Amino acid sequence: MNNKTLIIGASLKPERYSYKAAEKLLANNHEIYMLGNRAGTLFNHEITKQQVAYTDVDTVTLYVSAKNQDKYYQYIIDLHPRRVIFNPGTENPDFEEKLTTLNIKAERACTLVLLATNVY
Repeated sequence: MNNKTLIIGASLKPERYSYKAAEKLLANNHEIYMLGNRAGTLFNHEITKQQVAYTDVDTVTLYVSAKNQDKYYQYIIDLHPRRVIFNPGTENPDFEEKLTTLNIKAERACTLVLLATNVY
């Protein structure tokens, strides 16, 4: 599968939803990249602290609150993803509207639920 998912807000803590999302995405044969506040390795995949200019990101799934998203705006736009998933607690109407004007789908959803219901 060429379509990769970038998890923004990735964490090494098993209780975090971003951790659970990484686990479930991999279990469902989705390739992932991870960006977090702390570098590390999770499920044999690197969590980077720097904004890497990937060229094959289909989906960005957000696990950072709206007030902490502004530093990612231009980065996400420059990745040219097909969609950005705003997980519960990350809703951001201004950024969602901006993405929509750039023909990037802004989706308020839960990555875990999308995977569990086979509509990811």
